[in-house]
Amino acid sequence: MRENDMLDDGYIGINEAANYLGIKAITLRGWIKKKEIELPAHKIGKLWKFKRSELDAWVQSGKSAIRTEERNEHE
Repeated sequence: MRENDMLDDGYIGINEAANYLGIKAITLRGWIKKKEIELPAHKIGKLWKFKRSELDAWVQSGKSAIRTEERNEHE
């Protein structure tokens, strides 16, 4: 891992994480509340924090696609 990559992989807040994923912050908050979603979120004090590398791995694993599939089933 390059030095810049390590610096870029610090914790980001919920708004930045939602923007990174291309969703609204309220959607991300809803996913956090649903315990069955294996979202890589870390609660630090009262704040939820995320690492870009963990979000990338979560998306690449296909676990994020489950939300889309479930939403489509209910429409």
